[in-house]
Amino acid sequence: MKVLVTGVAGFIGAHTCLRLLTDGHDVHGIDNFNDYYDPALKHARVQWVRRDASSKVVNGESIGRLTLDSLNLADRDGMASLFASQRPDVVIHLAAQAGVRYSLQNPYAYLDSNLAGFLNVLEGCRRVPVKHLLYASSSSVYGANQRTPYRVQDGVDHPLSLYAATKKANEAMAHSYSHLYGVPCSGLRFFTVYGPWGRPDMSPMLFARAISEGRPIQLFNEGRHARDFTYIDDIVESLVRLMPKPPQANPGWNAHAADPASSHAPWRLYNVGGQRPVQLLDYVTLLEKHLQCPAHIELLPLQPGDVLSTCADASDLAQVTGFTPQISLDQGLGRFVAWFKSHHWHSPSPQSPAREQADRRRVS
Repeated sequence: MKVLVTGVAGFIGAHTCLRLLTDGHDVHGIDNFNDYYDPALKHARVQWVRRDASSKVVNGESIGRLTLDSLNLADRDGMASLFASQRPDVVIHLAAQAGVRYSLQNPYAYLDSNLAGFLNVLEGCRRVPVKHLLYASSSSVYGANQRTPYRVQDGVDHPLSLYAATKKANEAMAHSYSHLYGVPCSGLRFFTVYGPWGRPDMSPMLFARAISEGRPIQLFNEGRHARDFTYIDDIVESLVRLMPKPPQANPGWNAHAADPASSHAPWRLYNVGGQRPVQLLDYVTLLEKHLQCPAHIELLPLQPGDVLSTCADASDLAQVTGFTPQISLDQGLGRFVAWFKSHHWHSPSPQSPAREQADRRRVS
């Protein structure tokens, strides 16, 4: 198929693109290469995808073809031209302004990318039209809900950050286009994704750097947070398994006892998580083991916008795809550290100087 991937130079986007190419799909990727963190890392990811993909031949056949545009999601005319010229079969929408704490500092970035940008994606999908739109939501939408494991049938009416609110809004926007125009939409609520080529403002890279350099790391809420860490390969596997399975209208959907995760329209929500929450202190212990270095820990109070604990109920994903995330945190951190040592052990931080100070040693 011809697949449009937004945020193709991002962490999840690059891994997804490589898998799609290996599976034989043609990919058209877009990214605006902004400076939320150093754009050099984004360009390096694209080079990695091209290099790794070009070295693979699957069943004697060449892999899919990659084309790339530098484009801002909020560019209404540019996005309309993109969809008109590319006419993709499937759209995997992974571009967004990320980060819970950054939404406290620069809220308007979330308005432009996560709301206006997503509207432009939806408009393109209904005008083509596409066979399936898969888009990244977040476990952050569960907000103040403290009943775990989180189920897609749970309410998400109390987000704790603007980032989470924009992801909740994306789910509602997608439903309206699915209802009005029949766009098949699947929203995937990702849970604490980590792995090689991850964002430099997320805890694996921040902590690995600090531990290897003998600097202290900061754990908010005195390390009592728990996170459902999900390795990047499990995220990508979930995406590619869902891609050929566009949602159908739920014939049993009852407006008087509405299921929040399905609809009378072709629209569904899925949790994508490891279903094994780990306390941050235990997470740091595993990092110490794989880095073979001790961590110097500073315990700090709870920060605004933080969720105390996350845990996914991924049974809906398993029902549709036959798959749930498999890779344990110990396995995944081992793979991450092996990559970290070969790519970043002696390199300067890939963050911009301003954000280095703002985000240093924080858990995302």
